[in-house]
Amino acid sequence: MSPAPRVGIDLLEIDRMERALQRRPRLAERLFTDGELAYSETQARPVQHLAARFCAKEAATKALELTVFRPLEIEVESRAGGSPRLILRGAAAERADQLKLQLGCSLTHSKSMAGAVVAGGPA
Repeated sequence: MSPAPRVGIDLLEIDRMERALQRRPRLAERLFTDGELAYSETQARPVQHLAARFCAKEAATKALELTVFRPLEIEVESRAGGSPRLILRGAAAERADQLKLQLGCSLTHSKSMAGAVVAGGPA
C-alpha cells in the first residue's frame, strides 16, 4: 500500500523576516544553512529568498507532521535551472523514510510576501 499524499504550505510577510533578522543578527545562522545563505546573497534582494526558504522549511515540517521545527535539518538547494530541491537530514530524513515519502517543493515571492508548498508522494 502506498503512503497517503502529504502537503504543507506556508506564507510569510517578507518585512517580518527582515525585522527578525535585523533584531537578532545570529538568527540567520540558526535558520539557514551556509548554502542557503550563500545563494541568497547572490540575489538582488536576499531577504525575499531567505523568507521563501523559511516557508519551505515550515511547509516540509507540516507535510512530514514533525512536532519539532529543526530548520537546519531541511535545506532548500537551488538546481542549475533555478528550481528548488529539498535536502533532508536528521529527524526530517528519518520521518520521510518512515513514511516512504519523497518531497518536492515550489517557492514563490512578491515584493511583500513569500510562500512555499511542499508535496510528498511515494518514494
